[in-house]
Amino acid sequence: MSAALRIRVVEPADLEALVALWHEVFPEYRDPTKPQRDPRANIERKLAQRDGLFWLAEGDDGIVATAMAGYDGHRGWLYSVGVHPRVRRSGLARALVAHAEAALAQRGCPKINLQVMTVNESAQAFWRAVGYAPDLVVSFGKRLR
Repeated sequence: MSAALRIRVVEPADLEALVALWHEVFPEYRDPTKPQRDPRANIERKLAQRDGLFWLAEGDDGIVATAMAGYDGHRGWLYSVGVHPRVRRSGLARALVAHAEAALAQRGCPKINLQVMTVNESAQAFWRAVGYAPDLVVSFGKRLR
């Protein structure tokens, strides 16, 4: 990671810049048929939690990466770990993941889970490279709204 970049907790004033970054980094977040992926709503809900488990990386030219975590006392989760294409392969994603892992470990988290879309082979390769492995589970979901 470049010395000019810093990781910090996301603040409400970062909302618009984060929405723009997520639209760039996660094309599936622009799909209006998937309201559960609405960046603005997801960021606002996470900010309302005020749990300190939402970070960004920024440099002189703005926000370039993000990572979100959750912890319920049983398992930790990582979400929306993404890096702007112009700074990918710089070690920034690894730094954000290490930052999130340390924060979760400090809270007593014994295991971290995450989900990757099956078609996203580059993301799967990244997660394997940083020590994660597929679990022998099937992910289920149910929309509440």
